[in-house]
Amino acid sequence: MNNDLTKALQTRVLAAIGSGTPLEIRGGGSKRWLGRTPTGEPLDVAGHTGIVNYQPQELVVTAQCGTTLETLEATLAEQGQMLPFEPPHWGPNATLGGTIAGGLSGPARPYAGAARDLVLGARVLTGHGQVLRFGGEVMKNVAGYDLSRLMTGAYGTLGLLLDVSLKVMPIPATHRTLVQEQPPSEAIRLMNAWAGTPLPITATCWDGKRLYIRLAGAEAALARAAETIGGESLKDQDAFWRTRIREQGHNFFAGEAELWRLSLPSAAPHLDLPGEQLIEWGGAQRWYRGELDMQAVRAAVIAAGGHATRFRGGDRDGEVFQPLPPPLMTLHRNLKQAFDPKGLLNPGRLYAEL
Repeated sequence: MNNDLTKALQTRVLAAIGSGTPLEIRGGGSKRWLGRTPTGEPLDVAGHTGIVNYQPQELVVTAQCGTTLETLEATLAEQGQMLPFEPPHWGPNATLGGTIAGGLSGPARPYAGAARDLVLGARVLTGHGQVLRFGGEVMKNVAGYDLSRLMTGAYGTLGLLLDVSLKVMPIPATHRTLVQEQPPSEAIRLMNAWAGTPLPITATCWDGKRLYIRLAGAEAALARAAETIGGESLKDQDAFWRTRIREQGHNFFAGEAELWRLSLPSAAPHLDLPGEQLIEWGGAQRWYRGELDMQAVRAAVIAAGGHATRFRGGDRDGEVFQPLPPPLMTLHRNLKQAFDPKGLLNPGRLYAEL
């Protein structure tokens, strides 16, 4: 059942424009801790729910932003389909809008595509109070400068996502996860070597001691791949990938210590940092917990060709994302001015000046 609150939300935004009142776009609240500290009057979008269009044979679904991931994924599962990028929930109230606004992807991201890659179109309420539609519901309509994908990862600073169209995929017939004891440097080497082969790998992770490799497809293909890769089969593989990695239930993520997300070239050497690391995405996403301060963490990551985000904990009023070079910040500032000229939508959530 659809509950379309477009007109009510548009009225609220227009009133905020008239009064100059900043708004905090708020869905299920499961990811409110992401980014910088939220400010502004709450603009509740959790009631804007429903699957607008679902065409299983076309592998596309369109849903309103307040629709929970649980509802959406259950509907897809009934047709033997799934969201390829395996978005994290981090709570039962996680919504589609918050997931796309945060640009969040799970273990399959390097192999099935990121959230941004699977967005086909979106309907957006801008800081002008206008409802605009970008993209479409089939891949051939997504061409040129695709503004729907621009909204992915913008943390709501460019507009409120009213509904989103996504590409979906069939659930694989079989999964198998192999486990090997490996040091970090060898784990990174192996993940990158396998990436250049036709092996049916759909996720990789090194958790500080062991390297985990998930395979998906027909049983015969998995058996051949397992002979090539080697290692022991993991019995509780669903719990490992869903609960411990995607939902960050692994012991590595426990506690209140500051958590850093390091984005690096996948083949970058293992960073010799004091503390603990967990490696995902074939080496491209590395999580770090240790005693280094912000300057030291970012210096080490920049030297390796990447960037660092203070993902959880620490000072949420400071800059949690990697500072942008002036030309790139100017581009971001111009985009903010174009979509939200009064700076009323999620002000400062991404960067202090946006």
